[in-house]
Amino acid sequence: MELGGFDIVVIGVVLLVILILFAGIKTVPQGYLYTVERFGRYTRTLEPGLNILTPFIERIGVRMNVMEQVLDIPTQEVITKDNASVSADAVAFYQVLNPAQAAYQISNLQNAIQNLTMTNIRSVMGSMDLDELLSNREVINERLLRVVDEAVGPWGIKVTRVEIKDIQPPADLVESMGRQMKAEREKRAQILEAEGARSAQILRAEGAKQAAVLKAEGEREAAFREAEARERLAEAEAKATQSVSQAIAAGDVQAINYFVAQKYTEALAEIGKAPNSKIVLMPMEASSLIGSLGGIGAIAREVFGDGPTPGATPRVPPPPRTPTGPKLTTSPINPFAPPSPSSET
Repeated sequence: MELGGFDIVVIGVVLLVILILFAGIKTVPQGYLYTVERFGRYTRTLEPGLNILTPFIERIGVRMNVMEQVLDIPTQEVITKDNASVSADAVAFYQVLNPAQAAYQISNLQNAIQNLTMTNIRSVMGSMDLDELLSNREVINERLLRVVDEAVGPWGIKVTRVEIKDIQPPADLVESMGRQMKAEREKRAQILEAEGARSAQILRAEGAKQAAVLKAEGEREAAFREAEARERLAEAEAKATQSVSQAIAAGDVQAINYFVAQKYTEALAEIGKAPNSKIVLMPMEASSLIGSLGGIGAIAREVFGDGPTPGATPRVPPPPRTPTGPKLTTSPINPFAPPSPSSET
């Protein structure tokens, strides 16, 4: 089938329409924004999705990535406030908020942000001492973020974070810092040891003081109780002596006999308790002591309230036996009198 001139024109027109349609339809992926230029001038920004342009009049200007991006800051030498040289590197996070400003107000956006961050790292870290620099990274990051974000604001950029990755002092400086740290820890250890020894001495002194106070109080209490016991014993002795004296004054001879017999018995008991070997010379009248115990019991019953049995007479101890032989006329014998030599007839 042969095509005529009209058919060829129709086919050409259809193809042209198809090309125009393809030239006017643009698809923008998610995370990107495209600027539109009309005869070289910015007119609008295309959002993600399907967009239509005026063919041969409008064209895509800049394809701008609006996702958050990471920018490495190379290592650089920084001189601190106390003239210490350190090496520092960092990382910056930024995001494009206004594609038109980022595309048409700054050229080579990443290089500009990188150089701006390096300059501010030198100025911020150079205003700090080395010790402050090593121990206050959060302060450095905050100051860098504030300064850099304020500087890139007119470019339609938002700096979200600036982080110092590493700070490396010189090797000799690190060694000196290690010695300083060791000396500081030894100093603190000695201080703690001295404080511990002082506390121990104070506690021992307090303990000795308290022990001495308690010992003195115990001795005082013991002396007080001993004096009280002696006083009560003396009162008892005084009452006993008074009772005996009253009995003697009343003409009761048995009371004094009871008193003397008690002392005599106690003396014999003490002699018997002695641990050493001994020979005891007993008087002949000592046998009468045993016989007088019944009389002492009667006296005790009278003194303590039992009283004698009605109709009964007190039992008198039998007289001591005398050797066989001619009888001697003698005076009554006192069983508690000291021994006397015997006389031969």
